[in-house]
Amino acid sequence: MENKVDLTVELGGLKLKNPVMTASGTFAFGEAYEDFFSPAELGALVVKGVTLEPRQGNPGPRLVETPAGLLNAIGLENPGVEEVIRTYLPPLSRYDVPVIVNIAGNTYAEYGEVAARLSKCPVVKALEVNISCPNVKEGGMAFGSHPDTAAEVIRVVKASTGLPVIAKLSPNVTDIVEMAQAVEEAGADALSLINTLLGMAIDIKQKRPALANVTGGLSGPAVKPIALRMVWQVARKVKIPLVGMGGILTGEDALEFIMAGATAVAIGTGQFVNPRCCVDVITGIKKYCEEKGVKNIGELRGVAWRNADS
Repeated sequence: MENKVDLTVELGGLKLKNPVMTASGTFAFGEAYEDFFSPAELGALVVKGVTLEPRQGNPGPRLVETPAGLLNAIGLENPGVEEVIRTYLPPLSRYDVPVIVNIAGNTYAEYGEVAARLSKCPVVKALEVNISCPNVKEGGMAFGSHPDTAAEVIRVVKASTGLPVIAKLSPNVTDIVEMAQAVEEAGADALSLINTLLGMAIDIKQKRPALANVTGGLSGPAVKPIALRMVWQVARKVKIPLVGMGGILTGEDALEFIMAGATAVAIGTGQFVNPRCCVDVITGIKKYCEEKGVKNIGELRGVAWRNADS
């Protein structure tokens, strides 16, 4: 008799059919992957970062491959919130999947304004607040590197919307737990961690930095041990759910994050290697649960630290 597995999870007021999401900035608005799988198969669809005004992003080169990873310095290129609401979000209503919009700003007021405008769009079911982008000169990581400023962004966004608010945390801080506790206290409904690590590469032929921006965000399997450690630390200290991300390519990778305490996971760079990475991860999680007799994915959440303490 087949073991039916319940993969549904609750994330800050959202019910997801499974724990697998896309990571912001890697899935655009869903259209690029429709030839490979339907976004309806996802637990949630997280679209790329959106700002109040259009942004051209950083000059090229903006992407550099590294051993087991990828450096990017895109710089939050996007058409601005009004164009996103008018053109890019309405087509997503045809999918039976919660749509989460990642938002960013240069000031507290901009975060609040973007949140308020998106809250009026019926397609949007939650907001992911980007206080951790290392590739912009204003906003982004500048807000997410200190608990007081990170908390203030979350307070402003919470005051501007009735939607669930997910704070996306930067690993480029001294104490990730302190950051997580600060935004939880400020009202965040969930946390995403981690965003990319700050890094760089040198083009030895040109004898100059490989990225025009000099530095960029490192993602991919190279960052997974760090991401996993941070999820492990934060899960033991906060009560709100976590979305774990950083180098997830397989169902086994995702299960590590869930066992470390994550409620859901997000796939980013893995999609560039395998455009069906998200659905393969979902299949891998389900197969593991079937083989191990796990009836509900929630049974595995945090099991590693519970076992470590026993």
